[in-house]
Amino acid sequence: MEKQEWLFKQLQEIYNQSTDFNEVVLIKAIQNIINEQTKRIEQMEGELEGTLWSPRKWGE
Repeated sequence: MEKQEWLFKQLQEIYNQSTDFNEVVLIKAIQNIINEQTKRIEQMEGELEGTLWSPRKWGE
């Protein structure tokens, strides 16, 4: 998580300083991808944890 936060912060600084429209759009797209990846990682971690702690698996 720390890497994503650091990267997001760096991109935000570049975004705030940028005057080029294409650069601004690219940075926003990258930030959206980072947010989506972070969300998917959290979902997969939750799914993995749920699978490992499933009562159906305890008897196996």
